[in-house]
Amino acid sequence: MDSAALRDHAQQILQAVAKDISSPQTWDEEREKSLGNAPKRIDAPETAAQTHALLRARSGFSINQLAAEYRALRASVLRLWMDRNGAEVTDLNDMIRFNEAIDQAIAESVDFFNQQVEQARNLLLRMLGHNMRSPLQTIQMTAAYLAALNAGDNVSGAAGRLIRSGARMQSLLDDLCNFNRIKLGLGINIVPVDSDLGEVFADAVDQLCTAHPGRRIEFSWKGKTRGLRDAVRLQQLLSNFVVNALKYGYADTPVRVALSGSQTAVLLQVANSGPPIAPPIMEAMFEPLSRGPGHDCERSNGLGLGLYIAAEIAKAHQEQSRRIPTKARRYSLSACRVAPRSPRGSRTGLA
Repeated sequence: MDSAALRDHAQQILQAVAKDISSPQTWDEEREKSLGNAPKRIDAPETAAQTHALLRARSGFSINQLAAEYRALRASVLRLWMDRNGAEVTDLNDMIRFNEAIDQAIAESVDFFNQQVEQARNLLLRMLGHNMRSPLQTIQMTAAYLAALNAGDNVSGAAGRLIRSGARMQSLLDDLCNFNRIKLGLGINIVPVDSDLGEVFADAVDQLCTAHPGRRIEFSWKGKTRGLRDAVRLQQLLSNFVVNALKYGYADTPVRVALSGSQTAVLLQVANSGPPIAPPIMEAMFEPLSRGPGHDCERSNGLGLGLYIAAEIAKAHQEQSRRIPTKARRYSLSACRVAPRSPRGSRTGLA
């Protein structure tokens, strides 16, 4: 940008600052302004600072560049002020009010800038999820067709690799779409049906054993495990836990999956034998985009969303159980939470 473009909103921002300085202000109003809670103007949908942030975000500015503009504006005005009044500055209160108004403008700009960046990110994720599904489905269908031809080991092997890679891409795409829904405040969508969770998880474990032929996954279940639940989502939850356990556990030891049910709740436990989990890692393990220590992000096949999405699936079932009539509630997940179980090993539990 040239100098004129960089000054595009300086006049309006400084006019708003001058108007603010000349207006009476109580101590409560001063405190609210320091928190970025200045009263909104009725006659304008956006302040000059908000409009400035909107256009800067659309022009590709970073948040640091936006803040740097305000630092330059503040320094320029204060330097001119001092040059005019000399060393003896009598209007100290006006200078304080000026800095408060600039801080308020920064708060308005940063807030609006972040909103625009968040909106653009969500739009990108939605477009990515929508536009990638069709070509991915075509790849998967073509690979399945090649595998069915039985045209020799080379073709069958190549088709198998395509099918596995397509399934992995589908999983990553689903994680992105789920993450986007959660960030938009929509949460995980679940469709509860009457099902036996033991049979559902047994099928999921069988699929995981096929996908990881070199590892042992043991599964057991007991008690009352039938109820109203989203079987597909809970298979996704279990898969995320088991894949995480396989990734961080010792390769020569099994991953153990245990399910037990009672009249009012079910308990799922996924355990492995691996390095102890440090308390700081334990506290953040269900945060999005987080990974364990020593994990090579460049070579990773995941996005660091697995346990985060598992926790959201559990929360969605918990919310669903609260909306079920009392007579039917005993068939649903009446207690549902995801939490680490032990800081001494890579063990995670879902209750």
